[in-house]
Amino acid sequence: MNIVQNFVSPFKYNIKCPYPMTPEFIVVHNTANDASAKNEIAYMISNNNQVSFHYAVDDKEIVQGIPENRNAWHAGDGGSGPGNRRGIAIEICYSLSGGQRFIEAEKLAAKFIAYKLKEKGWGIDRVKKHQDFSGKYCPHRTLDMGWQRFLNMVKSELDKLKGGATVAEKNVPSSWAKGAWEWAKKEGLLDGTRPKDNLTREELAVVLKRLADKK
Repeated sequence: MNIVQNFVSPFKYNIKCPYPMTPEFIVVHNTANDASAKNEIAYMISNNNQVSFHYAVDDKEIVQGIPENRNAWHAGDGGSGPGNRRGIAIEICYSLSGGQRFIEAEKLAAKFIAYKLKEKGWGIDRVKKHQDFSGKYCPHRTLDMGWQRFLNMVKSELDKLKGGATVAEKNVPSSWAKGAWEWAKKEGLLDGTRPKDNLTREELAVVLKRLADKK
């Protein structure tokens, strides 16, 4: 995966990333503005604020500003907090206005996070949100659109990198969908097979017809 590197100067390590770090998870953020990834990183490394993050992702590229073996100030949980001291911070761009640019940025971020998970041998449980560490409603637009939805995007990309989910995994509905899946089976709308496979238009037409017949 192509990653543009524009690292903060070592002369600013004392401000931006003062501690060595062995990362243990990924922390997802939304930028709350409409700057590109390149501009996000350029601004972060140029100022003297104790605010920093490892990567910014927009609809076209991934830009890195801090090495992964240094901490960053992003999670709002203090100088010794796990978010700030053990998390790789990833900012998803264009979240202020949203729209198609943000949607594409989120897709690229999901691919990048999956790439990082595979690289490090981590599972989807290693993907955290800023909110988990400080209570701040961030990543705000991703949360508005559905956090589980985003995790599913990452999981889908991770499965592709791993060669796809096994047959056994495909035949077990996700925990978040289990209730709805059981209801759909009970109502006769679905036959109870292949819960994680794609739905064809033909199959959708059958489900809609079954719903109409129940009225």
